Amino acid sequence: MQPAGAEAHLDGLSAAEIAGLQEWGARVAGANISARTLLATDYLNHFNEIVMLVEMLPDMPDMLEECRLWEPKSYPQFVGESTFSDRDLAVAAYEHVPAKFRLPFEDTIAHFEGIVARILATLDAAGGVEADPELLQVKCGAAVAAMQDLIGVANSIIHGEVRVLSQGEIDDYLAMV
Repeated sequence: MQPAGAEAHLDGLSAAEIAGLQEWGARVAGANISARTLLATDYLNHFNEIVMLVEMLPDMPDMLEECRLWEPKSYPQFVGESTFSDRDLAVAAYEHVPAKFRLPFEDTIAHFEGIVARILATLDAAGGVEADPELLQVKCGAAVAAMQDLIGVANSIIHGEVRVLSQGEIDDYLAMV
């Protein structure tokens, strides 16, 4: 017997989407891929890397060049290049992620990438990481908080909770950085 709401992730999906999700859910069984959404949390490692780098900037300003080397990568690109043992399956399954999950997931990732671009532009406009240590501390702290929140949103989507950011939330994140 399933708990109440166990099938809530299927709400709003067409019969074809449900059938596809069930078929691919069976294929990913036993892999580190959510059968509820067909997404893998391994992709979030890419974003945790830049969070860690920005978090270190106030104490290690020389890490700015490492931050600049970080580049956005699509889910298929990052997962396909990773050492994730189920990478081929994860890339194939991504093509079958229902739009209910895929669109908010991709939007969340785009907002995350916007925060990264914005913190780097803010630091450049301020004269670099050594120009104003107090500003660096405040802006990096705000960027890290926003990025961690967005990783949390992406993680919840991976696990089947549809979470769409409101325009107000997006504006708040951008205003922080």
